[in-house]
Amino acid sequence: MRSLKKCCGEDVAYHLLITAIAVVLLQAIGVVSVVAPNTGCYALDNSSHIHDFSSWIGQPFEYEGKGKEDPDLVVRFCKDVESRSRNGYVDYGRFDKLNYFRVGSEHVSFVQEYFNGDLRNCELSYDKMGRTAKVNIICGNCPHGQCKGGLGCICNVEYESTCRAVVELAIPCEKPGLRIFEGFTVGFHPRSWEIVYNGMTQMGYEAAHKEFSFITAQTHVALYMTAIASVSGSVQKPLVKVSPEQGLKVRLSGSAATGGSPTTLSPTVLLIDWICDIARDNPYEVQVTVPIKDYDPIQFTLTKMCENQQSEGGDAARGWAIFGVLSCIVLVASTLFCCGGFIYKTRVQNQRGLDALPGMTLLSACLETVSGVGHGYSRPEDVNNPFANQASWERQPTSTQATGRTSEVRYGSI
Repeated sequence: MRSLKKCCGEDVAYHLLITAIAVVLLQAIGVVSVVAPNTGCYALDNSSHIHDFSSWIGQPFEYEGKGKEDPDLVVRFCKDVESRSRNGYVDYGRFDKLNYFRVGSEHVSFVQEYFNGDLRNCELSYDKMGRTAKVNIICGNCPHGQCKGGLGCICNVEYESTCRAVVELAIPCEKPGLRIFEGFTVGFHPRSWEIVYNGMTQMGYEAAHKEFSFITAQTHVALYMTAIASVSGSVQKPLVKVSPEQGLKVRLSGSAATGGSPTTLSPTVLLIDWICDIARDNPYEVQVTVPIKDYDPIQFTLTKMCENQQSEGGDAARGWAIFGVLSCIVLVASTLFCCGGFIYKTRVQNQRGLDALPGMTLLSACLETVSGVGHGYSRPEDVNNPFANQASWERQPTSTQATGRTSEVRYGSI
C-alpha cells in the first residue's frame, strides 16, 4: 500500500509538473493557431500535417499530346482541367475546394478531384456531372523521369473514357505545416463547429475581430467540444490569456475545464464567465489554448466588449429584484383573495338570515379565510345547534366544544 501511494503520488506530481511546464512554454513562446486556409487548396498528409498549396492556385501545367489526334491537356492547379485541340476547348471539370483534396497512397502523395465539366456526349454520367478529372499529385519527380526541375510537370495522361481523364502531376511540395488534431471541433452547440472544425480554427476566431465580439451584457458563454473517441484522451485542460491583462475577469468551469475527454456522442462543455471590471472602447481579447498530447495545440480568440463596468453581484441583485416583484404580486393576490372571501362569506350569511359575526373585522376575516381557522359554515340541518351562530373565536367549555365538533359536519373554508 505504501509503495502504491508513493507511485500514485509520483504520477500526480509528474503530471502537474508537465502541465506547469506546458503553461509556461505556451505563454513564453506563444502559440501559432492552426487556421483553416480560406482557399480550400490544402490537404493533410498521412501524419496529419497540413500542406497549404494556396500560392499554387491557377498555376498552369501543360501536357502535349503524343500524336496529331491526341489533344493537349492543361491543369490549372486548384482551378480546372481542360483539353485543347483543333476542335476547341473541352472542360474536364472544376476544382471543388470543399471535399476533393485528399491524401493519396503508394507513390501518389495527394489526389485532387475535378467535377461538372462539359456535358457533350456525357449527358448520362453520374448525377449529370459531365466530364470529370482526377489529378494524382506526386511530391518530387515523375516515376520514370519524364520531366525534372522547375515548378513541376504532368507526367502522364490517361483517358478512362470519353468523360474521364486521369492525370499524374509532379511538383516540389512545400514543407509540411503544423500537425492537425483531426476530428476535433468547438462550437456554440453540441453539434456545431463555428470556432474550430476538424482541428483547425475557423476564420473570425483566429484573431480578435470586433464584428465577432460578444456584447457587454453577455456574461456567460458555453462552448462545446467534440473529438474522435479513439484519441479523445489526448485533449488537455484549456488555458486562457486575456489582453490587456487587467480589466476583464475570466473564469473557466465545466467538464472541459476539468480535463474531460470529449467525444462526438458526449461533448464536453467549457463555461466561460467574464465580468467587466474596467470599461474601454476597444474589446478585450480572450485567447483560449487547448493543449493536445502529441499534436500542435488548438488556439482560438474570443472578443469581449466592455462598454460599462459590471459587478459580480449583478446577477444576485437582479435575482433579489425579481424575488421582490414576485413577492409583491403574491401579496396583492392574497389581499384580493382575502377581500373576496370576506365579501362572499358575508353575502352567504345575509342570504341565510344569519346575524353578522360580532366583532368581525376585515383583517380577522381574511386571516380566517386564508388560514382556514374556525368552524366553517353549518349545514342547513344544523341551524338549531346552540353553537351554530356563535363566534368561532369565543372560548367554549371543553366538553361543549367536543360535543359540537362531533355532531356538526362543516363545509371547508374558502
